[in-house]
Amino acid sequence: MNKIFSMVGLATRAGKTVAGEFSVEKAVKQRKAKLVIVSTEASDNTKKLFRNKCEYYQVPYVEYGEKKELGSATGNKERTSIAILDSEFGKSIIQLVNSSK
Repeated sequence: MNKIFSMVGLATRAGKTVAGEFSVEKAVKQRKAKLVIVSTEASDNTKKLFRNKCEYYQVPYVEYGEKKELGSATGNKERTSIAILDSEFGKSIIQLVNSSK
């Protein structure tokens, strides 16, 4: 498992993530989300929905990882979208994603 998924796992254990389309969208609308991660395998509609929502609410957005990888990082089977609710975790993950490109 790479550093990004390890960081997502740490945030999850700290209770600072929500997963699943409905919960992530709610976190963005309530301005609780500090970062939204959407699987590269997500449908174009899902990516567009979160890209637009995140742009509107000014939440950083990244497309990264496969559904299984995001799922296992959060202790689930598969996850298409995850919101990080802590700004420090969010910043760390953004830095790791940017340095992995």
